[in-house]
Amino acid sequence: MAAAGVVSGKIIYEQEGVYIHSSCGKTNDQDSLISGILRVLEKDAEVIVDWRPLDDALDSSSILYAGKDSSSVVEWTQPPKERGYRGSEHLNSYEAEWDMVNTVPFKKKPHTNGDAPSHRNGKSKWSFLFSLTDLKSIKQNKEGMGWSYLVFCLKDDVVLPALHFHQGDSKLLIDSLEKYVVLCESPQDKRTLLVNCQNKSLSQSFENLLDEPAYGLIQAGLLDRRKLLWAMHQWKKIKKDPYTATMVGFSKVTNYIFDSLRGSDPSTHQRPPSEMADFLSDAIPGLKINQQEEPGFEVITRIDLGERPVVQRREPVSLEEWTKNIDSEGRILNVDNMKQMIFRGGLSHALRKQAWKFLLGYFPWDSTKEERTQLQKQKTDEYFRMKLQWKSVSEEQEKRNSRLRDYRSLIEKDVNRTDRTNKFYEGQDNPGLILLHDILMTYCMYDFDLGYVQGMSDLLSPLLYVMENEVDAFWCFASYMDQMHQNFEEQMQGMKTQLIQLSTLLRLLDSGFCSYLESQDSGYLYFCFRWLLIRFKREFSFLDILRLWEVMWTELPCKNFHLLLCCAILESEKQQIMEKHYGFNEILKHINELSMKIDVEDVLCKAEAISLQMVKCKELPQAVCEILGLQDSEVATPDSDTGEDESVAMTSCPASTFQSDALPILATSGARDDNTTQISVSPNVSRLTPA
Repeated sequence: MAAAGVVSGKIIYEQEGVYIHSSCGKTNDQDSLISGILRVLEKDAEVIVDWRPLDDALDSSSILYAGKDSSSVVEWTQPPKERGYRGSEHLNSYEAEWDMVNTVPFKKKPHTNGDAPSHRNGKSKWSFLFSLTDLKSIKQNKEGMGWSYLVFCLKDDVVLPALHFHQGDSKLLIDSLEKYVVLCESPQDKRTLLVNCQNKSLSQSFENLLDEPAYGLIQAGLLDRRKLLWAMHQWKKIKKDPYTATMVGFSKVTNYIFDSLRGSDPSTHQRPPSEMADFLSDAIPGLKINQQEEPGFEVITRIDLGERPVVQRREPVSLEEWTKNIDSEGRILNVDNMKQMIFRGGLSHALRKQAWKFLLGYFPWDSTKEERTQLQKQKTDEYFRMKLQWKSVSEEQEKRNSRLRDYRSLIEKDVNRTDRTNKFYEGQDNPGLILLHDILMTYCMYDFDLGYVQGMSDLLSPLLYVMENEVDAFWCFASYMDQMHQNFEEQMQGMKTQLIQLSTLLRLLDSGFCSYLESQDSGYLYFCFRWLLIRFKREFSFLDILRLWEVMWTELPCKNFHLLLCCAILESEKQQIMEKHYGFNEILKHINELSMKIDVEDVLCKAEAISLQMVKCKELPQAVCEILGLQDSEVATPDSDTGEDESVAMTSCPASTFQSDALPILATSGARDDNTTQISVSPNVSRLTPA
């Protein structure tokens, strides 16, 4: 500590003129006003709330805390001389520093007959500090009832004295605390804010990392207490906003846990991969990657995938091309060919509002214009009936519906920070924000079991931007969520499965790179979490995401194409990561900083080339076949040496059905080239269904 009794650290919030209204016994005298300074500080990765009188001498005896083994918090009662000596000695010790931060430091001693307690400074007895991890709830004053005040209640039910904000600004304190913990209204009392009462979805699996297995490691002396406490604080940040905090928070948390496991002995700095796997597998149930053979999966060894073909992309599908493929009744003709063109070039923006409804399954591909008109009428009625359900809930009803309140609170927070730099959503009182809010609230009525989970606003935003219509945007979003539902479920099984599948694909493509990542404790590919959770929404520019999503919605060239996109990005970064010998933190930092710097056309070319390379492989592992939805088939492929077709038994992929048709194309470099040699693939290949 900086000095005896002085809590040092980074000041997050500081406010003078915060008073405690004290009273000497039960008398009718006017309250004695004790003016003080309230601070919120970051100290050794802990967040501390500290209040002390302005004229406090700041000696160690004025700080109240519990001993290491105490079960309750008491004030020291030693004589001043003894108290000062013990305080100085204790505060300089390791245990004292963490006892003060992690135990409840305030408890007012009872007195009788109005006698003051034995303190050298009468006001010092009111000083208190506590760690934010010990906070249970905050009670606020009623509006319009004099000075605003807050009362902190800690987890062992110790209630601290009310802090009166004579200069206002108590809301600023709440805002500061919400950077570290989630606060929401108590179902029983609107004035009480409960700590960490959030939607359990998406945070449950993170929380598992610090449950029984981690506690057992502490008891066994394998985890350093101070480092774990720091990790717990970081984990709370991740739980509060998983999709924005994962990249930074996960690296810090995992690194601290790994460091604690390793200890100070240099010989233990490289733990066997199986040992790290066992730890994280216990911490996050069901997550086992690359460490042992799974039932029903073969061990993937090095396989010669052959030469990777060069892939080019074409111009976006134009309105004219789209119109030519519609019959007199409005049906889309040659749907497979249309999907191929969209996969190879995307859509012109003027066409997106119409075509996305087909790609997302809102409109059936074989529907007539009249059928689609009737469908829209039906879906409009259905939408507004669901919207009316939450719109008609009275304040009294909502008081008794904690889930609806939680959904509304989370939606309001997320909407206010979703794509605010986009003109469609920028500024105050933007109608786009109102529509975002209303659609997400209505989705809670549509799927109340899932409700709203952070990240869903990112998936809706581009849909509303393109549709410019509340009803159409909702039904397109509902269809998209059918695909993405598992990502947001409480057990996050979809995310676990995708990480395992991605690891399998990456090991097939480059086992050396996988081995390097594992040597840096990065073999679990958690740095791809955000990519998978919201389908690259925060990795590409807004307009690029429109292109990327419409390509993925074609479901070509194979199942789980988004995993091949991940492989393509990682492959592009492999050289820098390995040549510069990036470690765990550097890898995460580097991947995080790729955001908005990735060329979407280049990545699409590489990912398609990878899929074609796998199609040509004669010994594709069964695990990979299942991930990509392939099956064995007799496929004719061009023989580059003889020019003749050679029938071979191999795993095929729908990508091989593509014909270039002499359309303008885009080379992997990103430049358009009308003279580039185009890929020639046998027309005998038929689209295959998932195995």
